[in-house]
Amino acid sequence: MNFAFTEDQDLIQDAARGWLGEFAGPAHARKVMATAEGYDRALWAEAVALGWTGLIVPEDQGGLGLGFVELAILMEEMGRALYPSPFEATVVLAANALMALGTPRYLEAIAGGGITATLAAGNATGKITAAPTEGGFRLDGMLRHVPDGARADLLLVAADLDGRTALFAIEGDVAGLSRTGLATMDQIRRPAELRFDTVHLPAEALIAADAGRGLALALDRAAVVLAAFAVGAAERCLEMTVDYTKERVQFGRPVASFQAVKHQCADMALAVETSRSAAYWAACVADDSGHNGDGTALALAASGAKSWCARSYFDCAAAAIQLHGGVGFTWEYDVHLYFKNARALEAVLGDGTCHRERVARLIGLDDAAEAAQ
Repeated sequence: MNFAFTEDQDLIQDAARGWLGEFAGPAHARKVMATAEGYDRALWAEAVALGWTGLIVPEDQGGLGLGFVELAILMEEMGRALYPSPFEATVVLAANALMALGTPRYLEAIAGGGITATLAAGNATGKITAAPTEGGFRLDGMLRHVPDGARADLLLVAADLDGRTALFAIEGDVAGLSRTGLATMDQIRRPAELRFDTVHLPAEALIAADAGRGLALALDRAAVVLAAFAVGAAERCLEMTVDYTKERVQFGRPVASFQAVKHQCADMALAVETSRSAAYWAACVADDSGHNGDGTALALAASGAKSWCARSYFDCAAAAIQLHGGVGFTWEYDVHLYFKNARALEAVLGDGTCHRERVARLIGLDDAAEAAQ
């Protein structure tokens, strides 16, 4: 079987790596992490001009109409660069959710860079309830760990409406809604806490009254793309470690010449390659998921890729810290940025335990456990 990228996909990868290599990277991340917004608006405008925000948006909505393999390619390169931006929340979560639900609302604005957005669902902790009112709805409750929740122009909020999961759109700030950024170890992402205290929304704010299945599809696709991000970041950890151990001299010889070091780097390389295979297989399944099967194949591929790739990324980042020695923890070296990011990424859209339990259930091990009781 041929698992190579197409010519067009190679062009996407080359262009993304070139642009991110020139304008982004850990040095850029350090600079914007110290700002209140957490990203560079001018650089974001350039990313919009490159068409990245419209990558998976249909052409009739102003996008490029590409798929999740192409999105995975772009996210892998963003992982290599640790590029801080609203891309993950706006495209990977919000635009993806709107497409999964079959609604064109806001897609043209997202593709054109007119708004940033996020999805308040997935692994956000807490619960929002919605109740019908005269002319609209009332939302109450709290959600934590909402990606870009404090700065996004558009909030897509999942809420319980009469026992079903409904999705609402909130533009800007509204009365009764408070958005508070959360301080975390990883400053590349900016999660927030959202509190809804009798928030009144008009009827047209309802995107979908029964959004459960569509959101499940969107979140699986998002998990696949996050796995690709982990692949790029893990590979960059490997590259930095190989470069450092070649230069670092101990006992009159490069550290890279010691067998134990070589074997650890070999383990890192194996983790990267197996992760890449898992992520891109899952991306292929994600491209078929909208019109093929009941979602089980995607659920298996997404959970397998997310758990494996996120853990491999963390293992590579931890090995990079170890093989850099004491300097690995210092601010001057970049590996600690990847280590913190890896630890945070493991929990985004479900941690490894959650996804492995899901895989076990999908392959029928729950039935075996019940039979043994």
